[in-house]
Amino acid sequence: MTTKRDGLGNRKIASRDGTRTDVVAGKLRVLIVSGVLKPGHRLSEREIAEQLEDVSRTPLREAFKVLAAEGLLTLEPNRGAVVTALSAQEVEASIEVLIGLEAMAAELACAHATDAQLTEIEQLHADMVEVHAKGDLMSYFQINQAIHQRIVDAACNPVLSRIYAAECARIRRYRYAGNQDPVRWRQAVREHGEMLVALKERAGPLLREMLRQHHKSGWAVSRTVLQQDPLNQRNESVRKPRGRKPKSV
Repeated sequence: MTTKRDGLGNRKIASRDGTRTDVVAGKLRVLIVSGVLKPGHRLSEREIAEQLEDVSRTPLREAFKVLAAEGLLTLEPNRGAVVTALSAQEVEASIEVLIGLEAMAAELACAHATDAQLTEIEQLHADMVEVHAKGDLMSYFQINQAIHQRIVDAACNPVLSRIYAAECARIRRYRYAGNQDPVRWRQAVREHGEMLVALKERAGPLLREMLRQHHKSGWAVSRTVLQQDPLNQRNESVRKPRGRKPKSV
């Protein structure tokens, strides 16, 4: 069994069952990212198999491994798979890392991107604008993530691409939440158009600053959504260290 990546940097298991595994992983990924399967939700193999139209156990278990490698699921010994729950602080720390990685990639991408890569990113942008006009948030988000990954890939640093893809996968659900605000969604589309112009003009410093602000604006909305989620509030309270009781005198 070997591991490959798809266009978004998601890990895929290549085996005799590879195609079914990829399909099942893709369906589960959408359910998790869209919030249908909430953080902390324990996945029953029987329940998921029925929900995904009687998928057999083997591709389902392999799909769990794929999503666990992405950080979307946590596999617990003898207890199965649980949708990973992250605190606002953990997500914010990851956003800071992504900002740093894209800042590193921006000028390199402007310097090294081939005409073919620019054409591909431009086509992805056109597709993204089209699905935005249709109100298709999940398709928009998937194309959006592909655009960011392609910009990083254009830096021609495979280590950078690999680290970026892994961290993006881990917090994908929380970044998706930011686009659920219609105002932010429209603003994000405009920002992507401006970033495309900067990339085509090979304006590295400008693109770097645009990417930084793009992430910060998106996270500001995602953080608000996250903090208003009762489930996340419970997770936060569990994570808070308990203070020591004062000693009696």
